[in-house]
Amino acid sequence: MIMMAKKWSLITALLVAVAMLFVAGCSGKQAQGPAPTTNGQKTIQVGFIYDGPFDDGGWNTAHYNAMLYVQKQLPSLKITNVANATTTDDFTRIATQMIQNGVNFIVASSFDWSDSVTKLAQQFPNVDFLVAQGNSTGHNVINYDFDMNEGMYMCGQVAGKMTKTNVIGFVAANPIPCVVSAIDAFGIGIKSVNPNAKIKLLWTNTWYDPSTEMEAANSLLDEKADVLAEYQDSPAVQEAAQKRGVYSIGFHADMHRFAPQANLTSCIWNLGPSFTTDIEAAQNGTWKGNQYVYATQGAAGAIAPLYNVPPAVQQLITATQAQLASGQLQVFAGPINDNQGKVIAAVGTTISLTDIEKCHWLFENVEGQLP
Repeated sequence: MIMMAKKWSLITALLVAVAMLFVAGCSGKQAQGPAPTTNGQKTIQVGFIYDGPFDDGGWNTAHYNAMLYVQKQLPSLKITNVANATTTDDFTRIATQMIQNGVNFIVASSFDWSDSVTKLAQQFPNVDFLVAQGNSTGHNVINYDFDMNEGMYMCGQVAGKMTKTNVIGFVAANPIPCVVSAIDAFGIGIKSVNPNAKIKLLWTNTWYDPSTEMEAANSLLDEKADVLAEYQDSPAVQEAAQKRGVYSIGFHADMHRFAPQANLTSCIWNLGPSFTTDIEAAQNGTWKGNQYVYATQGAAGAIAPLYNVPPAVQQLITATQAQLASGQLQVFAGPINDNQGKVIAAVGTTISLTDIEKCHWLFENVEGQLP
């Protein structure tokens, strides 16, 4: 996911500089000035800026896979990629350099860059911006997100069925609404199949710090957790689970390869089709900014394949997918109480998408608190 801003170092500066030279060399000379049109279509050059390494196994891997999907669907498209933009200053400098080199559509993978995107959108009104889970404003900006709650609900069902100790550990990055709602959906899924299981929650306050994530995972394992889940950018939690001989559930991308004996499944992002649609809309002049896209991916697209589970669990998830896809099952349908005993949704009511987007409560089976 989105990395916390870190102190810029000379090494990172060199890496970014090399990356910019590399992509420029691969793409050829970049066009200068306003983008020309071809057959009535705007010529688009896309820049993907990542807040971590392409191969982090999670958030940035999901975005890199989306870029590869776009590249396959639109093979004539010029694409520039730069990884490891670890601070807002890094992002602003890289984005500005991209624009000066002819890029006119930027995918910004970090919520932390929202303010910078707003300023750049004003400075460069002919450049379009997509910003992850952001709150940027401008006629040429879209803040994008996906409803991961169906996937997290199913992951919760898997965890609830596979735990023997009824203690499920959750390592979470930062307490912003999308993370909190994902934890809640996970807890609701657990309760649907195992009302005796509890979630022990630890916050790392970092999106990508494998050593910190590993430390948190081991702490939860010491408290008898036998299934670990995460909302982090690295697979460190998966690796900790495998080393300790317990199960794990990944996030952002399919993390099975990092812990083949431990990983049960992952809640995954499928960003490629949406990005392709946005870029095509920019090409044909129908792209509209100044909006927030918060779309469901559909049950089947929100969870990776199941591993290391018995047939009964596979059958359960297949049935749940069908119920979610048909609308028969709603993740945030009442009754729902938080872990302080407050009624969040009464029987017969469903929490609205607007309220989910502002989620700041923890489900009743979560042992932890919001900072």
